[in-house]
Amino acid sequence: MKKQALLSQNTLSYQTTNGVLLSIDDYHQVAKKKLPKMVYDYYRSGADDEITLNENENAYRRIKLKPSVFVDVSIHETDENSCKTHVLHGKSEISFPVIIAPTAMQRMATDLGEKATARAAVRANTIMILSTLATTKLEDVAIEHKKALTEHPGSISQLWYQLYILKDREFTKNLVQRAEQSGYKAIVVTVDAPRLGNREADRRNTFRLPENMQMENLLDPLKEVKNTDTKVSALNDYFVRQVDASLTWKDITWLRSITKLPIIVKGIIKKEDALLAIRANVDGIVVSNHGARQLDTTISTIESLPEIVQAVRSIDKNIEIYIDGGIRRGTDVLKALAFGANAVFVGRPIIWGLTVNGEEGVLNVLNILKKEFKLAMMLCGCPTLDDVNESILAINNKHTISKL
Repeated sequence: MKKQALLSQNTLSYQTTNGVLLSIDDYHQVAKKKLPKMVYDYYRSGADDEITLNENENAYRRIKLKPSVFVDVSIHETDENSCKTHVLHGKSEISFPVIIAPTAMQRMATDLGEKATARAAVRANTIMILSTLATTKLEDVAIEHKKALTEHPGSISQLWYQLYILKDREFTKNLVQRAEQSGYKAIVVTVDAPRLGNREADRRNTFRLPENMQMENLLDPLKEVKNTDTKVSALNDYFVRQVDASLTWKDITWLRSITKLPIIVKGIIKKEDALLAIRANVDGIVVSNHGARQLDTTISTIESLPEIVQAVRSIDKNIEIYIDGGIRRGTDVLKALAFGANAVFVGRPIIWGLTVNGEEGVLNVLNILKKEFKLAMMLCGCPTLDDVNESILAINNKHTISKL
């Protein structure tokens, strides 16, 4: 049946002839029909056989909840801020523990791209992390974000900047300084991409950006840049030429020397690396397998989380631990927090919302997750975030998720 978009100003719901979109998967299915195949495959696909891509979601489904009942949870109906979360050691406040993950090339989803996402982040009072591979200049995203903040003065939303450390360290330094000067509040360094994973869908489609787009933040005004470099006719070739595969933990020291912003490392999947991150004096870690786009058959992120939390908390009680990958329901958010995460990052759901209805679509996706999360807290008997812990998980050994 042909679908027809209809935006209601009262409910801010994207509707079809089949009804209101109620879930992340609803948005996904509409986005799939709306996007060109090459673009949809770029956003959706993972590495190789996509085993890890599926496991990121399926591992959450294997974890079962064990609710407490007859608990006064009415605060979630009477207090809009009942799920308010503090991150960056109290320096940032978000309306619930979901942060917008860095996702590349958002103008392929809708023309306003990253600007629309930034505006939605303000309205949802959460953090947006801008990708180095954005199709909008980081300064322009910051300007749009500040404009939205003036329109919604109750919000204290922030921007963070995701960074790839390039072979050209001066250019990398310039990116960091531009972000700092534009008001970004943290640097999120991707540490799991010395090269891009084997993304067969992109190779089959000969992926490239549309003619009217380029990776704006990789343009160097002081150098002549070949058009193909920023059009991404071969994204893997760009990484080989530009991204530094020799990086080690000592480079965090270099990054610390060029910025005063908090540094969060994204791409930790084993406890040994988490402990090395602590020694490198980072401010936070993201348990991530890059959305299953790097190395296939790696462990899912939620399976990795418990041992990482245990190892990190035995040394540092304050370092913040985030997680991404496979989060599609409010119950997934609840499970990640029960295992010890401070907050979660979501990526593809944001893209589906952005594709379906721009700023409003992103806002709706965030609101769906927030409503589901609050309802899950209520039904598990958790009046506050402090009540979300391992007692609500129906597992005997928190390290055996894969066997459930």
